[in-house]
Amino acid sequence: MSSNRPSPESPTKPDSTPRFWNDPDKRALIFQGLIVLALGAFILTVVSNTLHNLEQRGITTGFDFLSVEAGFGILQSLIPYSEADSYGRTFIVGLLNTVLVSFLGIVAATFLGFLIGVGRLSKNWLLAKICAVYVEIFRNIPLLLQIFFWYFAVLRTLPSPRQSFELFGGYLNVRGLYLPAPIPEDGFGIVWTALIVGIVATWLFKRWADKKHDESGREYPVGLIALGLIVGLPLLVFFFAGAPVTMDYPALKGFNFRGGVTLIPELIALWLALTIYTAAFIAEIVRGGILAVPHGQLEAASALGLPRGRTLRFIIIPQALRVIIPPLTSQYLNLTKNSSLATAIGYPDLVSVFAGTTLNQTGQAIEVIFMTMAVYLTLSVLTSIFMNWYNSRSALIER
Repeated sequence: MSSNRPSPESPTKPDSTPRFWNDPDKRALIFQGLIVLALGAFILTVVSNTLHNLEQRGITTGFDFLSVEAGFGILQSLIPYSEADSYGRTFIVGLLNTVLVSFLGIVAATFLGFLIGVGRLSKNWLLAKICAVYVEIFRNIPLLLQIFFWYFAVLRTLPSPRQSFELFGGYLNVRGLYLPAPIPEDGFGIVWTALIVGIVATWLFKRWADKKHDESGREYPVGLIALGLIVGLPLLVFFFAGAPVTMDYPALKGFNFRGGVTLIPELIALWLALTIYTAAFIAEIVRGGILAVPHGQLEAASALGLPRGRTLRFIIIPQALRVIIPPLTSQYLNLTKNSSLATAIGYPDLVSVFAGTTLNQTGQAIEVIFMTMAVYLTLSVLTSIFMNWYNSRSALIER
């Protein structure tokens, strides 16, 4: 019987493969380096071709245009702005307007979404059905159509300034909502100091109360104490300081109101649409998070005699947050990016002011689009970082 074993006269041939190639970690580093080099070469080729084509067409590149006078007005600006300001100023104005509507939308959508999500699980049949109808209607209508509805079908049908509706001490008409504006006087700084002191004292009290709760199980009225320190203390200091603030009330002068603070209809329509649309998705996220909590937790709380409100606040919601927060982060990112639809109704956000008017006037397409994308990327990353931090703080710690 023949044997497959090599004879002493014919020794096995040594492996000629380099030793480092047999190491999986070293092979992985080589492949990753090749991919990085290929990607760098691709980017370098694209940039080189782009610069060459721009040079052939006589199109200048660079960010020098940001210091050139803009020469156009902007409907709403959170900082002083005039037509004599530069294109760089228009970028800041558009950025602040985008941040404003995104922040307002996130706060309002979160509050409304949590209410509707909890309402869908209510034992009240009518309330649960109303919340379900809300979700099914507003999450299935495109956001752009909802923006058009609030702007054209609701706000554009309001009366003229002379026939304005009186609302919250202000006036509502086709040109927007005009509200009284507080103007701080000398001595108002002490009120801000009281507010800061109240916030710091609330944080310290919350830490102390949590420590005592872990040691003895005793609960302290953290919510009431926080309300008293953050709201009550500044109000008390405000009145003792002689109310150092005057109100600038809007008044009809000519064909429009002057004074106070103005919420333009474009901002109101966009805010309402973003809030109502996103709240429908947040409601389903909240409902799913609550249903993910084991039913035995609710039964145990009922056996201990805890009221339903305290059960929801101290037992169900804290456990549901680990399911709610990750998809909730996605909704915040979507709301911020969806705010770019503002250009459809003329709200002066970043896309409308900078990627629209500024781009058309300067022709600096690459620089403008790059800056616009960088802004949305930065806002999204910052939102993700904050929500991931909050998620880690809210995660359940297993023992």
